[in-house]
Amino acid sequence: MIARLSAMKIKSAEFEISAQTLATCPRWALPEFAFIGRSNVGKSSLVNLLAERNALAKASVTPGKTKLINFFRINGNWSLVDLPGYGYARVAKEQRADFNEAVANFLEKRDNLIRVFVLIDSRIPPQKIDLQFLNWLMTVDVPFAIIFTKADKQSASVTQSNIAIFKRTAAEIMPTLPQYFVTSATAKTGRVEILDFIEQELAAAKAASKAAAQNP
Repeated sequence: MIARLSAMKIKSAEFEISAQTLATCPRWALPEFAFIGRSNVGKSSLVNLLAERNALAKASVTPGKTKLINFFRINGNWSLVDLPGYGYARVAKEQRADFNEAVANFLEKRDNLIRVFVLIDSRIPPQKIDLQFLNWLMTVDVPFAIIFTKADKQSASVTQSNIAIFKRTAAEIMPTLPQYFVTSATAKTGRVEILDFIEQELAAAKAASKAAAQNP
């Protein structure tokens, strides 16, 4: 995907609510983009990078700090959803409660969820928990993309080598890797590409909604 010269302008980014269950999630029609990953993968830092806010999401060195489903209203017309990390538990379909039953319900049943971004640490070998989660995500037919984080922690060549290894390993569960991005919250890379992708998704969702209204 070719990056544009400038990303979507983030004019406002506001915390909306934290939810414990699907039933307590906001009852709105805003398109939602959810972010999830293994604990301590750099999710909060990425959320802050995308929104250009230093403390919109609380970053911590303690794995698993995010316990609730956190909703942020962006530009008043879409929502960024910060999901709890799936830790180190098994996430086979029959054991979905191990990683978070509320998150599983959200991913399976949230009607206005447009895309899930799964964060993968670019520094380390493919982790079984990540592959298991991606496999489960495919079983529930949720559109997703992958974000390789912490690319500043090693050279670009090492990052690309690690991504290539991940692709080969993931080929066992999926024929081709979905859309993916490479990011660094420290170097502020990947932001333009992700926001550009979200903007395209929003435009497509709006067009689909308009077409559905014209052809009930």
